[in-house]
Amino acid sequence: MDFQRLEIPDVIVITPARITDPRGFFSETFRLDEFAGQVSNAPGFVQENHVHSIHKGVLRGLHFQLPPRAQGKLVRCTKGAIFDVAVDIRVGSATYGHHVGVTLSETNWKQIWVPPGFAHGYITLEEQCEVIYKVTEYYSPENDRGIAWNDPVLAINWRMAHADIILSDKDTKQPLLSEIPVAFQL
Repeated sequence: MDFQRLEIPDVIVITPARITDPRGFFSETFRLDEFAGQVSNAPGFVQENHVHSIHKGVLRGLHFQLPPRAQGKLVRCTKGAIFDVAVDIRVGSATYGHHVGVTLSETNWKQIWVPPGFAHGYITLEEQCEVIYKVTEYYSPENDRGIAWNDPVLAINWRMAHADIILSDKDTKQPLLSEIPVAFQL
């Protein structure tokens, strides 16, 4: 596995090796020993989610959970391609309010580790996308929060015209980063 730290060093792109032959391929997509060697205080995963998006332009996010149910996420795209974004919402961090993004796809086989203290979202770049992600804490509706995907201060380039983006009702009503109470502090 290859581990690459992004401009926000706590967010890591992980590219598992694939062994191919005429039958197809084999890949270890997660190894605790290697993950723990790269992620300080490596958490355990308690839940895995599988999401299917039918259309290109489906934007899911920006989501996070409040402590004590804050989630770290290990995200991969197994069908199609997505542009995945992590926003640092840790007050006191040198990168507070900054974001990083990476394309995850079935062909590049990359994954992204988004630790607790970050809002997370992604947009589908193709039709019929499937995303699988492990989380470090169970889904908790009472701790579920979000930030506006189009917050002008964040200025995230979602790789397509805003008019072409498909959102859930919930994600059309999220507050700006400046409007959320402090949830994470360094």
